[in-house]
Amino acid sequence: MRPEDAPIAMTGVVREVGGVVSNQPTGGAESASRRIRIIGPATFSLGVVFSGLRALIQYSDLLYALSLFRLNVRYKQSVLGWAWAALQPVALMGIYTFVFAHVTKVNTGGAPYSIFVFSGLLPWIFFSSSITNAVNGIVAYPGLMTKMYFPREIIPLSYLAVGVTDFIIASIILVGMLGHYRVAPTWNLLYMIPILVILGAFAAAMALFLAALHVRFRDVGLGLPFVLQVWMFATPVVYSLQAVPLRFRILYSLDPVAVAIDSFRGSVLYGRAPDARMLTVAGMETIVGLTLAYAFFKSTEATMADVV
Repeated sequence: MRPEDAPIAMTGVVREVGGVVSNQPTGGAESASRRIRIIGPATFSLGVVFSGLRALIQYSDLLYALSLFRLNVRYKQSVLGWAWAALQPVALMGIYTFVFAHVTKVNTGGAPYSIFVFSGLLPWIFFSSSITNAVNGIVAYPGLMTKMYFPREIIPLSYLAVGVTDFIIASIILVGMLGHYRVAPTWNLLYMIPILVILGAFAAAMALFLAALHVRFRDVGLGLPFVLQVWMFATPVVYSLQAVPLRFRILYSLDPVAVAIDSFRGSVLYGRAPDARMLTVAGMETIVGLTLAYAFFKSTEATMADVV
């Protein structure tokens, strides 16, 4: 036996080729406790998705710890602290209310424009800020990427957990506004759950796909703010979907973000149920998009440490 082969011969080998992990025991007293992970080139397939999900479940404690870490350091040593989570949507609400309620008029269906735009800004800020932070997350920790193994998707997904927390904090302002304007809640408010699940899953799909691209092409991070700015005005955030001409509404109905924001506003502010067909299409698009994005992310994971 060659000296360099001795450590491998004494341990069990975890071989990962094409995204599939298998244990290869080689005998020895330490085989049950020591394992070596050999990462081979992954392939773009559904097998990568299933093996990746199994590994993600095994490392769920790391995802929880990293998400908690991000929450602890996000507003550390800041005077306003967690109030920053609500400051951005409140500030934008004031700006858009001044412009679209005094300079020009937007049809809000009888609702005050301030609460109308705030109910659209909340889900949009959750979506856009989660993607922005997640895309830049991997390249921000090159040392962590090159010195230890863990499922790389944990980094962008931890930023989504922070986005959910910020959304919950800012929602307190929305609840106060609903009480101030005496908007009575209805049972259709429960539609918020599937709506936010679709929006969060689509945000995860975009974050995984763009984060994998950003590792190799830093243009993604540079161009993302501009893309999100255009995307916002192409989404019914500061205006209603009903204000869009009929010939363009089918394009809006194909955007899961536009459907989620319009459905969220309708269930919260107007107490109406979302369009079942549009929400179903958005859900199916999200499932397909998340599956493909995760498969693409895992297929490029093996070489991320080489280019980060």
